[in-house]
Amino acid sequence: MARRKATQPIQEFPLIRQLQRRHERRSPLIRKGIGDDAAVVSIPAGDWAVLTTDLLTEGVHFDLRTASPASVGYRAAMANLSDVAAMGAVPRLLLVSIAIPPTLRAADIHALYRGLMSACDQHEVHLIGGDTSASHQGLFLNITLVGTTARGQALFRKGARVGDGIYVTGTLGDSLAGLQLLTSRSSSQRRTALKRIDRDFLIDRHRHPTARVREGLWLNQTQLATAAIDLSDGLSGDLRHVCEASLVGADIELSHLPISPACRAYADKQRLDPCTLALAGGEDYELLFTVAARNEQKLERQARARRFLVTKIGTIRPRRFGLHSLAFDGTRVPLPITSYRHFT
Repeated sequence: MARRKATQPIQEFPLIRQLQRRHERRSPLIRKGIGDDAAVVSIPAGDWAVLTTDLLTEGVHFDLRTASPASVGYRAAMANLSDVAAMGAVPRLLLVSIAIPPTLRAADIHALYRGLMSACDQHEVHLIGGDTSASHQGLFLNITLVGTTARGQALFRKGARVGDGIYVTGTLGDSLAGLQLLTSRSSSQRRTALKRIDRDFLIDRHRHPTARVREGLWLNQTQLATAAIDLSDGLSGDLRHVCEASLVGADIELSHLPISPACRAYADKQRLDPCTLALAGGEDYELLFTVAARNEQKLERQARARRFLVTKIGTIRPRRFGLHSLAFDGTRVPLPITSYRHFT
């Protein structure tokens, strides 16, 4: 997206009133929403509150040259919805703080909120407040999402046991492939090499990921998952988080990684191993979870009945085993961390 100089400065309080008028919704949970010093909400008696927050920084998490304000808002919401999904909770309430550079217009901010709320409206999440500020260093967006779950019933990274199956939802590597298509210097050549339908699919998976809220609720309510995490940084790193929290090791079978036909086609055109994209790619926002061996068939039956795509990709091992991947030729090697990490 080309950066344009604002024709006139954004006015803070008119902007807040416009956002309130367009996006505030009534809900029995909300006693007081936008417009006071703080929001007041009523959590259902006995429920646990599940809270998550994300800070997104221009130049680190997104680039306005390749992402529209609407897609930035959409992806920001999905990142937080995915965190709540990984806990098996129902997303409920949203707070948004934004620092706006002078290069953006009020129309850009409204587009960002439209994208954000289009993601939230899918799950009846209500905007209850936040903050606005000027920025001299690019766009900053901070989201806090509140969810609820029954007391004593939530999914955690801790809980995987030796012998558990390791599963993921959906397909892996699509978002990274889409990002590479958007940012590659030779993108014009690569667009012609890849079928338009595959290119559009991968870019859309990057710009409009899907938080697996329904799947998380199912896993929590049926208590089939022993541990869970969302894949926001990449399989190789996020699996490590589960293993460290659960004091276990893991064995991943590369031949079992669910990779979409479009991602395979992209990897083939670029002479890449598609498993590399699946292991390294973050922001697919799929769920990784573990299931006791005795419950694997039950889980797979229920997933088919609900039309959820879940794939077993490995097995939990003793901690001394470490993290390993089993290649197509049967070779077992340590699983490297190829996921995204800040400050490296």
